[in-house]
Amino acid sequence: MSTISTDLPDIRALSLEELTSALVLLGEKPFRARQVYEWLWKKGARSFEQMTNLSVSLRQQLAAQFSLLVITEDKVQRSSDGTIKSRFRLHDGHLIESVLIPVVADDRFTACVSSQVGCSLTCTFCATGRMKRLRNLTAAEIYDQVFLVNEQCLEAFGKPLTNIVYMGMGEPLLAFREVVDSIDRITSHTGLDMAPRRLTVSTAGIAKMIRKLADEDTKVNLAVSLHAADDAKRNEIMPINESNNLEALVDSLDYFYAKTKKRIGYEYIAFQDFNDSLEDAEKLYQICRRVPSMVNIIEYNPIDNAPFRKATEHRIDDFATYLRDRGIMVTVRRSRGKDIDAACGQLANKD
Repeated sequence: MSTISTDLPDIRALSLEELTSALVLLGEKPFRARQVYEWLWKKGARSFEQMTNLSVSLRQQLAAQFSLLVITEDKVQRSSDGTIKSRFRLHDGHLIESVLIPVVADDRFTACVSSQVGCSLTCTFCATGRMKRLRNLTAAEIYDQVFLVNEQCLEAFGKPLTNIVYMGMGEPLLAFREVVDSIDRITSHTGLDMAPRRLTVSTAGIAKMIRKLADEDTKVNLAVSLHAADDAKRNEIMPINESNNLEALVDSLDYFYAKTKKRIGYEYIAFQDFNDSLEDAEKLYQICRRVPSMVNIIEYNPIDNAPFRKATEHRIDDFATYLRDRGIMVTVRRSRGKDIDAACGQLANKD
């Protein structure tokens, strides 16, 4: 495992105010900090040498005082449906994956980014859940995924990203501070200046942290990986439900909606003969009717040694119709990138 060994502080961990103080100590005018900050967060500089409107001596001083711990492309796979999966290497040698999902006909290009190296939640249907959580990503490492996938999108399709979903490896709300800070960098006019409504944070249902996200007023969308609408079934496939049962989860979603007025999105993988009956649909409806909601029904993407099968199209259609007939907005999402293990639940750093 290749690593970069450095004891120097990461310059991207500094706020603009902290960066300004550091440069003033080096004898620079305060406006230099704004120039450096723009290189870091708007232009995505990969090295101090790229900061060409700074003097050579200042660039050398920055390199002597700080590290710039960027992620680097390790492997790229392209699916027959246009999906692109990238594996990135972090400065300490760990690997993560991001996915570019193009829907060219709709002019929609989505980056699915990771927030942790591995995951601690052990959901039984998810390949990432079989990996240990090694650490949280930094805000800069999350930002780097967006920046690099956007470059990839421009090169492949001639269009920038339109959406970002925190649905890759890891549970975003267990990397809370880093995720919120990355949202700030991505949406700020001093960063990538993307509209918050274009960003969606996905969670397996950490009730306390959903409330905390509401209090942060990030203005991003929230998606809940629900996958079962009663505690017994959810406990079976998502151990996190044992400490965050549906009552606690739905109460936190009520709070999120009351604070943000943002529609709640529910992700619901349909498993054959497990959660795909009309009785299951009724239980889901009872949850959805509490606050404005929408449901994404997702076809299951098989992983090795898992006991599940995807529900039939007929059962999925009946399930979706049941909800639509009761006024719930429903999308049936066909998986993208299955042939390169880039679909929902398949990210696992496979070679």
